[in-house]
Parts: sequence; C-alpha cells; structure tokens
Amino acid sequence: MPGRWCKRFRQLARIAAFSESRCRNGRNRRLLRLQIARVDSTPCKGLGSSGKIPLPVRHGNSSDTTVRQSAIGKPAPLGEAALYLPVKRFFEKSGFDVKGEVNGCDLVAYRGDEPPVIVELKLRFTLALVLQGIDRLAISERVYLAVPRPPRRARGLSPEAPGVRRLCRRLGLGLLLVGRRSGTIAILEEPVPYRPRRSADRSARLLDEFTRRTGDGNIGGRNRTPIITAYREDALRCARALADGPMPLKALRAATGVADAAAILQRDVYGWFRRLGRGTYELTEAGQAALGQFAETVALLAASSEAAEAAAA
Repeated sequence: MPGRWCKRFRQLARIAAFSESRCRNGRNRRLLRLQIARVDSTPCKGLGSSGKIPLPVRHGNSSDTTVRQSAIGKPAPLGEAALYLPVKRFFEKSGFDVKGEVNGCDLVAYRGDEPPVIVELKLRFTLALVLQGIDRLAISERVYLAVPRPPRRARGLSPEAPGVRRLCRRLGLGLLLVGRRSGTIAILEEPVPYRPRRSADRSARLLDEFTRRTGDGNIGGRNRTPIITAYREDALRCARALADGPMPLKALRAATGVADAAAILQRDVYGWFRRLGRGTYELTEAGQAALGQFAETVALLAASSEAAEAAAA
C-alpha cells in the first residue's frame, strides 16, 4: 500500500522528525506550529470526502484493544460486577443458593437453616467498605468483604496487611480475596466473634511508664520533637546533679534518688555524660545544652524533688 500514501502524511512524518530534533527554543516551536497549520489546511486526496481513514470496528467480547468510531481505547477496567461470578461459584460449590442484589446486598448466599451469608464487593479495601460491612452485621452475623487481589505496586491499604486482617477479626467481618485472572477465592478471615488476647507484659509496661513520669511534658499527636519519657526524666535528674561538677555514682544515686543511675550513665544514650574514672562522671556540653532545652521539665523535676523532701521531713 505504499503507493497510496498521500503527500500529507509524508509531510507530517517530516514535521514529527523535525520536532524531535530541533524544537528546543520558542522560535522553532512557532515554526513547527506554522507548518502543522499549513498541512492541516491542505485537503488529502484518496481518503474519501471527509479526508479521514475509516478504522475497522471490532465486535464481540474480545479482551484486545478495541477500535470504535475511529477512536482507539483501552480495555474496560475491572468492575465490581466482575467479582460476582467467582464469588457466586465459590459458595455454590459449598451447597449454597446464591442470589445477587438482595435488599441492597451485593450477594446473599443461603443454605438450609443456617444464617444467610452476605458478601459486599468492592474494587479496593476502603473505609466505606468496612462501614458497609458493619451495617450488614445488623442483618446477619456472617458478613464477608470481597476485594480483588491488588497489583504488586498498588497504593493504599492491602487486604493482606496484618493490620487490615486484624481489623476485620476485631469487627467480626470475613475477608475474601478474589484472583484477578484465575478468579480463585482465598479466605483471609472468617466472620467469627473476636476476643483479643490481652498482653499482660505490655499492660504492665504501660502502667509503669505512666506512674514513673512526673507531670505531663508532652503534647499528644505532636511528632518530630523529643518525648519526655520516664527514662529521659531520670537522665535529666542525673544531668542536673552533675551540672555543679563531677560526682561519683554512689553520691549521684543518693542525690537524685535514681536507682538506675549507673545504667543510665554507662549507656549514655543521649551523649550527656563522660566517664572520668572508675565510678566518676561529669556532664558534657550536650548535657549542658539539654538542661536548657528541657528547662521546664528540669524545673518541674526540681519542684517535685523538693516537695518529696518536705513531705518526708
């Protein structure tokens, strides 16, 4: 078909090559626009009265790229309806009678005298899907959330993430994962009542940290700022005592009342202390700066110490 190519397409090809190699400044870009306008105003012969190439139209359920009305488009994206048939077959194999869109529920499966199974279909795991599942729990205790397996580089929440699965367990929602190509169903979570197992160790650490802190030196929700922990408070007590000069560990422990003073000075997590000799430490420049940085906490610790001494006397 080379003989039927018209002059217009040869001109467009030359303009495209010119644009790739030369259009680096405003003058060349203006010249390119003038040439394109000149070509567009020239009628093309041999293509019919409209001057357009009649593109073929493909019909049928082909998954290839489709061409309709002289426009090239991508295959239709995966919709929620595409999840219905795989999930329906999955429950039918277990002896359920399955129907779709029953009183607002995407899929309802029923078997014998068992409670109905409700499945909500969504393309992604979102908060809206979770809220929808919670609403369906008022109808049946067996509610599943079904989502397709996300691509490897997909953004957002992954249904396979431990936190997502833990959330579904906590709410009593089941979670189904639908294969994008194979249509296989993987049950990630079953809709059963969930009772979290208490961690006695974590609870004890929480209460210990709470009771050891003096006052409230932190603002909840703030980040990128040092947190005043009980450990940091003890380190500040030691730094305040060493501000007057070097001190042996035994005297430092007695002056501050910090039982773990030896471990704090030896580990030196913040770089505030320097070892001069066996059992003797001094304050570094970083420690001096920390006393100024946490001046409010240091003043609070001093007032608390004086109040404790007065109460003991």
